[in-house]
Amino acid sequence: MLKFALIFIFLACLFLVGICLENDKKTAKRQVQGEEMKLNLPDKRLAVIGKGREALNWTRVAKTRNDIECTSIGGICQRNTYICQGRYLKDKCRGEKSRQCCTPAAAWSALCAGSHHNRVRACDSYGCGGFNSRSDGRIHKGIDIVCGDYGIINAPFSGNLGGPVGRAVGETIQYDGVKLYNKVHCVKIFNIRPYVYFGSVVQGEAMGYLLPLQERFSGITSHLELQMCDGSDPSLFT
Repeated sequence: MLKFALIFIFLACLFLVGICLENDKKTAKRQVQGEEMKLNLPDKRLAVIGKGREALNWTRVAKTRNDIECTSIGGICQRNTYICQGRYLKDKCRGEKSRQCCTPAAAWSALCAGSHHNRVRACDSYGCGGFNSRSDGRIHKGIDIVCGDYGIINAPFSGNLGGPVGRAVGETIQYDGVKLYNKVHCVKIFNIRPYVYFGSVVQGEAMGYLLPLQERFSGITSHLELQMCDGSDPSLFT
């Protein structure tokens, strides 16, 4: 009986050892598969990123294949690190983003009828009319063009009227302006009562008249306010 008992115990031990070895093999196999997945994931991510960059580059090239958008308005495509006597326009030239359209600084005609040029308002008791000057604690992001109350205002360049525009006056929004734009320029003109808010206008054509300022601000230099739609300095063109 003792002999059979020892044989039974020996076989049971062999069975248990076999089970342990099988579990070790399965654990090792899972670890190898996990490492392979970790190695493959970055490769897949890199492949997706690479395809995304290729698609983005293709879209940029497809968007602007040549410089005709720039040359058709009299501009020249060049790197924006070069000096431009006019102003740079984005997304009108093929190639890198640093390659932009330099448009000539053709002067606009006088906005105030009867004036030979656009005269910027000097400082008075209410503030100054230059670009980036301070007025009422805020930075002036436009220029003030001198014009008498109820004076006729002409279009500084040919383009289209884009509807009424407003600006912050104290805690309220005052809609006393109109938008004028073409392929090259986009401006907002304030202190104006336009004859119409939409439609095309020709350079020098009467757009409306100046709203009276003396009635509200006695002694102020009557003027219209001119802002570029992108917030840049309009002085270059006036």
